[in-house]
Amino acid sequence: MAKIVTLGEIMLRLSTPGNQRFVQADSFDVCYGGGEANVAVSLAGFGHEASYVTKLPANEIGDSALMALRREGVDCSHIVRGGERLGIYYLETGASVRPSKVIYDRAHSAIAEAKPEDFDFDAIFAGADWFHFTGITPAISDAATAVTKAALIAAKKHGVTVSCDLNYRKKLWSSEKAKSVMTDLMQYVDVCIGNEEDAQKVLGFVPGNTDVTKGSLELAGYEAMFKEMKAKFGFKYVVSSLRESFSASDNAWSAAILGDDGFYHSKTYKLHIVDRVGGGDSFAAGLICGLADGKNAAEALEFAVAASALKHTIPGDFNHVSRAEVEALAGGDGSGRVQR
Repeated sequence: MAKIVTLGEIMLRLSTPGNQRFVQADSFDVCYGGGEANVAVSLAGFGHEASYVTKLPANEIGDSALMALRREGVDCSHIVRGGERLGIYYLETGASVRPSKVIYDRAHSAIAEAKPEDFDFDAIFAGADWFHFTGITPAISDAATAVTKAALIAAKKHGVTVSCDLNYRKKLWSSEKAKSVMTDLMQYVDVCIGNEEDAQKVLGFVPGNTDVTKGSLELAGYEAMFKEMKAKFGFKYVVSSLRESFSASDNAWSAAILGDDGFYHSKTYKLHIVDRVGGGDSFAAGLICGLADGKNAAEALEFAVAASALKHTIPGDFNHVSRAEVEALAGGDGSGRVQR
């Protein structure tokens, strides 16, 4: 199994029960999550050695976040303690024609004010095979950008494969700032993951006539865009999840990948959504798992799409599924029949 390192911010998630609106709720459901933490949890569940790097406050809330990761089998030995607070996000889960909403409360969090010297990246990447980060982490703060770049430099020094999920978040930074920062970081990236909005807002590429809000995909546009991205940045793989949003409750879900062997589009799943938060992270984790296992691009993509399709049925940020469950769905068993 591979040693895979992820770096980012884990947050306290406070979500309204069921499909209540914020103004209706007099309590919140509590769990922990965050892009790269979600990826680490999935990879640990698939049997890889998943190591998560962050900074947590030295208080009971920081302890709780740490325990949430340890329960899932994630290596937390490189997490440092200190700083002011843990970031929080509030989630109102949408339904039918009403979209979900996220409100961030993460200013001055421990990782947002961390410095590169807080981490021993040579020790972190010793013996590592893969490093994964997302565009969320450098968006948190200029300090977090510096930490991310220091990690990338060290990862390349140690010969580690690097993947990035572009993950544009308009509530954290502007498209102009994202392009300035992320274009510089792409020089370290081997596997670039991002949907159509990410590609446009973060790197300035547009996938043809696709309009996911109308439930339409134009695959030729994605293939052309992938080729442009690969030519400009030298990526080994360019990958996108493809979500066709018919409503907040019902989506179609597939993905596409471009590598040296050409362009491939996965099978499509029709999803009735329980919780879509973390869906992209479970996709990234499935892709990393597949490629680290030695699967070819098409096989890795099918594993990733199946893993993510299952995540959409699970409340919370973390994807609590086994390899066997993912392989069964990827192999065609999507009946949902009771297992007895």
